[in-house]
Amino acid sequence: MKTEFKFSNLLGTVYSQGNLLFSPDGSCLFSPVGNRVTIFDLVNNKSHTLPFAHRKNITRLGLTPRGNLLLSVDEDGHAILTNVPRRIALHHFTFKSPVSALAFSPSGRHFAVGVGRHIQVWHTPSTPDQNVDGELEFAPFILHRVYAGHYDTVQSIEWSSDSRFFLSAAKDLTARIWSLDPEESFVPTTLAGHREGVLGAYFSKDQETIYTISKDGAVFQWAYLRNPNAPEPEDDDEEMEEADGDAHARWRITKRHYFLQNNAKVNCAAYHANSNLLVAGFSNGVFGLYEMPEFNMIHTLSISQNDIDFVTINKTGEWLAFGASKLGQLLVWEWQSESYILKQQGHFDSMNALVYSPDGQKIVTTADDGKIKVWDVNSGFCIVTFTEHSSGVTACEFAKKGSVLFTSSLDGSIRAWDLIRYRNFRTFTAPTRLSFSSLAVDPSGEVVCAGSLDSFDIHIWSVQTGQLLDRLSGHEGPVSSLAFAPNGGVVVSGSWDHTVRIWSVFDRTQTSEPLQLQADVLDVAFRPDSRQLAVSTLDGQLTFWSVSEAEQQSGVDGRRDVSGGRKITDRRTAANAAGTKSFSAVRYSADGTCVLAGGNSKYICLYSVDSLVLLKKYTVSINLSLSGTQEFLNSKQLTEAGPAGLIDEQGEASDLEDRIDRTLPGSTRGGDPSARKRMPEVRVTGVAFAPTGRSFCAASTEGLLIYSLDTMPLFDPIDLDLAVTPAATLHVLHKEKDYLKALVMAFRLNEAPLIRQVYEAIPHSNISLVVDELPVVYIPRLLRFVGLQTEESPHLEFCLLWVQAILNSHGQWVRENRATVDAELRTVSRAVGRIRDELRRLADENCFTIDYLLSQPAAKDATQNGTGNGQKTITNANDTHEVEMDEDGAEDDAEWIGLD
Repeated sequence: MKTEFKFSNLLGTVYSQGNLLFSPDGSCLFSPVGNRVTIFDLVNNKSHTLPFAHRKNITRLGLTPRGNLLLSVDEDGHAILTNVPRRIALHHFTFKSPVSALAFSPSGRHFAVGVGRHIQVWHTPSTPDQNVDGELEFAPFILHRVYAGHYDTVQSIEWSSDSRFFLSAAKDLTARIWSLDPEESFVPTTLAGHREGVLGAYFSKDQETIYTISKDGAVFQWAYLRNPNAPEPEDDDEEMEEADGDAHARWRITKRHYFLQNNAKVNCAAYHANSNLLVAGFSNGVFGLYEMPEFNMIHTLSISQNDIDFVTINKTGEWLAFGASKLGQLLVWEWQSESYILKQQGHFDSMNALVYSPDGQKIVTTADDGKIKVWDVNSGFCIVTFTEHSSGVTACEFAKKGSVLFTSSLDGSIRAWDLIRYRNFRTFTAPTRLSFSSLAVDPSGEVVCAGSLDSFDIHIWSVQTGQLLDRLSGHEGPVSSLAFAPNGGVVVSGSWDHTVRIWSVFDRTQTSEPLQLQADVLDVAFRPDSRQLAVSTLDGQLTFWSVSEAEQQSGVDGRRDVSGGRKITDRRTAANAAGTKSFSAVRYSADGTCVLAGGNSKYICLYSVDSLVLLKKYTVSINLSLSGTQEFLNSKQLTEAGPAGLIDEQGEASDLEDRIDRTLPGSTRGGDPSARKRMPEVRVTGVAFAPTGRSFCAASTEGLLIYSLDTMPLFDPIDLDLAVTPAATLHVLHKEKDYLKALVMAFRLNEAPLIRQVYEAIPHSNISLVVDELPVVYIPRLLRFVGLQTEESPHLEFCLLWVQAILNSHGQWVRENRATVDAELRTVSRAVGRIRDELRRLADENCFTIDYLLSQPAAKDATQNGTGNGQKTITNANDTHEVEMDEDGAEDDAEWIGLD
């Protein structure tokens, strides 16, 4: 089995903190998700996460006006410059202090950052296509100027449309006007008068007016006016003032407006100069939309129960994006039609379990917040959320057919969900109130069983009737995990009493075979052929058992593999604290040759079952904002009062008091149970392989991580030389007419627009010849590309000719390598099925239309009075019929038309 799984996407969370950005065309939204950046394509309804990761949570994002360069900055001021189309990190840089504001100039030549009380303006790094030599620079970040004058943290920076001036707003109750370069007769100006910190300052479209917004809800309108009490200048003075500037003219407040939002503070604001729209988000979850300069309220809307942390407007001024970090909400609102373009929310508590749907197109996650979310793998969006459970949801399983989902919860219920109609159609409960912690479903979908931590029995229900069928007794401790064999013969239960029991629930005598282990059982998993069982225990051991013989076959000591990561309060290094780590989730791969295991550490381990070798260790997160990601602690951070990271330096304004680990014995939560920990511990609560075996997912503290074999780099250097360029490819295509060589060159460069151009330029008569001579190594990529084109392209017959040629020429190879091209074949099958359904519907509509049109002349003739030769009228009490006569007077019985 291949082990080159690479990070593919991050689901389960859509917004953490920081600012949101629209792309220049307004079709994409950039959202910081922990220490990564997720891009939401609002037009094509897709999302993807950039492959790079910061060492801490991202606080600021900046995008060039062209949309090709993204600058992301984390909590410590470390920045990564990314090429957005290529998804490649170009440069790493540090500002040496936390960055509170970031903005690129409209010209794209400079960007300004707020670093504490100072503002730094830097030259925008150039990309290789902008350089004359075409080479990357050694030191791409060049400082232009540093501006000092504020007395507290800068909160906002806004540029003028001509990129000559910029406004800064700070917590020192002032806003200031700066010039990029020294301007004649211009002096940096301070705009003072607010009673609380200024959140934002904005230029109007003509730059004659400035709007400043403070946290207390005051909006001041400024204009460059002359002092009304100053004496009128004489003619000579007027000429001198025109040359040197009026000494009595300065920026003055012309109007004062107030939001008046019932003691709610303003958290964020955005202004769109072209449409004069001002948007403000408040601490009570309400946002208001106002038209300036009259300050007319267009409408207000409550979109959350908590603070709105950030708001932004796209370039056209039609879409508003909001982020609320406490509940992880991300919204895009079209204010003219008053409708949602995007409405997503991640789990705001830790995920407990996950499962792939049998077709591999959906992933279901459950969490302590009582919600069940269904995620679409292709789009990356949550398509439905179930909220019927009143407590944490602990486990989830699909029935074999894939349209029925079962979940267990601490509220004492097992629920069955119909994923076609998206409803809860059955609820199973026990005679006494129990908190269910594990779940298993018979492959036929007729029987569901559950175990709890309160009772040591296993409860079995009938899905059709909803009645409790039986209770299996035998365990002497809480049941931690359950699993049905894929062939449906037996069910296996793991318990904290150090035993695993194999139950024959469908036999006349329900006997159980106990398997004795050395520690508490955390998870059990069946191999797909139902012959082997993998068991994970609290001492970090993985053991493999024969189901038919009920004896141990082999085992792996995983304590050294899973150990890693040191908490900020740990007294020992990560290597010496290995006894605290174990695997809480174990799953077999689709072919049964490998086992994937994850637990309460930052690692996911992939083992070979036959050789018992650790094939690969995947690091879930390198985010230092999470506890347990460091191997060694810096001794410089250790003070007499304890670790420096836990010392509160800001008093009540800080949230560090929630970080201190004041836990009760046996409790996994620290501090106040009603308050969320600001420094959660990294761990993996669930893993699952896709049915195709081409990817796997893991539920972690960061979110739902997807690792895939299909994440090919956008630039593949294999078999690449200087002659393979886009220009050379087009020359071979159009001048030499060597279609096979052009297609191979396009695949080597791996640029989607170029592949599409070559693909569509090949004549349909040459398709079979090109495919027949194509090397086999390119067949999976061609299949995947043709499948995607069949779904998106209007050239239906052209795409079907490609599919037919591939299967005719390489059908034997596809059959022999079905496992490696299974995902591609699913894509092609889905696309061809869609074409078939659309053509069938179109043909049916055409048939109905033709029948209707053919009936129109006959109906028209029938409505006329039959006075000519060859017609007679038959009248009875109910209706009138016109009967057409043949030339010999016989009635034509082929057509009778009834008239009301």
